[in-house]
Amino acid sequence: MSKHKFQTEVSQLLQLIIHSLYSHNEIFLRELISNSSDAQDKLKYLTLTDDKYKSIDANPRIDISFEDGENKKITISDNGVGMNKDDLKENLGTIARSGTKKFVEMLSGDSNKDSNLIGQFGVGFYSCFMVAEKVEVETRRAGEQSGTHWESTGDGGYLVQETEKDVAGTRVIVHLKPEDAEAELKDYTSEQTIRSIVKKYSDFVAYPIQMEVERKEKGTDSEGRVKEDAPEKTVIRQDTLNSMKAIWMQPKDKVSDEEYKEFYKHISHDWNDPLESITAKLEGTLEAQALLFIPSKAPFDLHFQEGTNRGIQLYVNRIFIMDECRDLMPEYLRFIRG
Repeated sequence: MSKHKFQTEVSQLLQLIIHSLYSHNEIFLRELISNSSDAQDKLKYLTLTDDKYKSIDANPRIDISFEDGENKKITISDNGVGMNKDDLKENLGTIARSGTKKFVEMLSGDSNKDSNLIGQFGVGFYSCFMVAEKVEVETRRAGEQSGTHWESTGDGGYLVQETEKDVAGTRVIVHLKPEDAEAELKDYTSEQTIRSIVKKYSDFVAYPIQMEVERKEKGTDSEGRVKEDAPEKTVIRQDTLNSMKAIWMQPKDKVSDEEYKEFYKHISHDWNDPLESITAKLEGTLEAQALLFIPSKAPFDLHFQEGTNRGIQLYVNRIFIMDECRDLMPEYLRFIRG
């Protein structure tokens, strides 16, 4: 086992995250799922472009599990491209793309806003230290035989050693801090809590996010019919937590009017059908796709400029980033949803 020090910028960032950014600490799960999704994208690309990886029969998935009790932890696993020792040092020991300087310069002092910056600066992995006493990473790069174990308590350094791992991919084990109402740390070892976070931030991730759940079920007869007088038994089943259906990314002729209407009602909480739906696609240095709706009835707060929800949600690579991105819509179109 070898011990390494974090890059100076990482140490500064960890101190900032651990001691300052408490609000919305649930985004750590969004960031870890986003990293797993990226790992699946990278493996998919390699299987299409690199002969070394073409024989890999990828069945992409992301798994979440948790353990309650005295030592609470939550684990996020994927069977994506994975990492080797050098990848770990580059990706988790340094901040290669952004550094902390610009991140710190952007801080406003409002922890609600500042926590949203984490995902925009390529430092999403470190957000798990908002809720973690210790973080372990077990990973193996696709096409390689040995795995690597990484762990840190966020105290300025990390440990790395070779380990056995049966399949390629990455497993992140977050050992949770005790629940703390003052610091807004809630219990993340709850099926309902995990479901609600995945639904809020990661519902449209392109790969299935799965979790084993316990259910009480009645016994059945030989033909599979439920026997009402049979005692209940506990069964374990695999549930998919996300819909994976980002309809704004699909061609308009592949989406029905009913699907657009249903999606509008889902994001706007409006019982009425929209008056019109509008799709747009921008290509250039940046690529963007938009799905916008004109309500059939004026929102009740239409004439109140201050405090009005402008209704445009921002997603990056199918991951929810911001509920109300005011820069995306001029004020006089604040009734638009999408």
